[in-house]
Amino acid sequence: MNKIKKILNYIDSHKLYPDIKIINGSVKANVFIDEKKVLMFSSNNYIGIATHPRVVNAAVNATKKYGVGSGGSRMLSGNLRIHRDFEFAIAKFKGYEDAIVWPSGYSANVGIISALINPLKVGVSDFFERKGVIFSDELNHASIIDGCQMSKQKIVIYRHNNVGDLEKKLKKYKKRRELVVTDSVFSMDGDIAPLDKIAKLCKKYDAMLMIDEAHATGVLGDKGHGAVEYFNLDPSKDVDVIMGTCSKALGVTGGFVVGSKSLIRYLRVASRSYIFSTAMTPASSAALIEALKVIEDEPEIREKMWKNVKYLRESFNKIGFDTITSETQIIPVLIGKEEKAIEFARKLLAKGIFAPCVRWPAVRKNKARIRFTVMSEHTKEQIDYLLQCCCDIGKDLNIIK
Repeated sequence: MNKIKKILNYIDSHKLYPDIKIINGSVKANVFIDEKKVLMFSSNNYIGIATHPRVVNAAVNATKKYGVGSGGSRMLSGNLRIHRDFEFAIAKFKGYEDAIVWPSGYSANVGIISALINPLKVGVSDFFERKGVIFSDELNHASIIDGCQMSKQKIVIYRHNNVGDLEKKLKKYKKRRELVVTDSVFSMDGDIAPLDKIAKLCKKYDAMLMIDEAHATGVLGDKGHGAVEYFNLDPSKDVDVIMGTCSKALGVTGGFVVGSKSLIRYLRVASRSYIFSTAMTPASSAALIEALKVIEDEPEIREKMWKNVKYLRESFNKIGFDTITSETQIIPVLIGKEEKAIEFARKLLAKGIFAPCVRWPAVRKNKARIRFTVMSEHTKEQIDYLLQCCCDIGKDLNIIK
């Protein structure tokens, strides 16, 4: 406990403790914090699914039918019909044979990677098979990093989105069982992995490819099906494992994997975080089934989001802000020093805008930023107000001229 107190004293003395606010109301463009109405510019509810009437009604009806909880793990009493219905729905949406669902995206990643690269041993010869190695993009999400570490296999980090560096390292370890893991859309920089090139490399070196579609599902691609659609890849040939979360554009909670029937059957008996977790709520599964239908039925909400994305990013760049390599609805504004980023976020809140700063350890030291996210619900007037406030604060803090 003394060590914990020492750490907290350091954080407090350097004013590094995060400003964790309590939000009242639903995750829409306007929320209430400390009884003050503010604009929300940090929500993952990109296309408004979390508050869509059809999705809300689906959750309410499922709760009335099934109750509020699932009653157990999927392996025991919690394997409800509604869970399997969502698995069929997300597999069809992604273009794969089958799917498996976890109660959270984090538990999905930590449970998948170990099961893939450290497979169950069922025979004597298995103890003498080739060792595994995981190739992970240096900017992958924390859940991927933790899943890699928990696998207890060798981890090789390749430079962010650098296909040449990845190939160099794949070649070095070609005698091992190889697994390449990458986000498709990176959660802090908002850029997109070159999956078409990575998929070709994995075929060349006989490596398994797993992608995390957390911030791509529902928004990327012509129909919002994700990065495989965006790059015109073949679901059955080019990407072995697609993982995703249900808590971003899908608006609910949970994590999933889509893939071949054999892969899904294997994960049901090999992923510890699946086996030993209570199943997601029935309401979540029902809401997700309806969310996928809304995405198919109402492409205009995704189109509105992309229009807002383009306008905000281009305006930030014209003002003089550095949006790093953003290509998506995640638009970071690089600030640099942690203390200055904290001050920027607090000044925004004072002006009625909620957009917390992101700093180490979520990003590298001295790479702190305000991570803005854009929703289809945002109006041009709201975005213009954000831009004016950022311009004023940026000049005040000597970030822009």
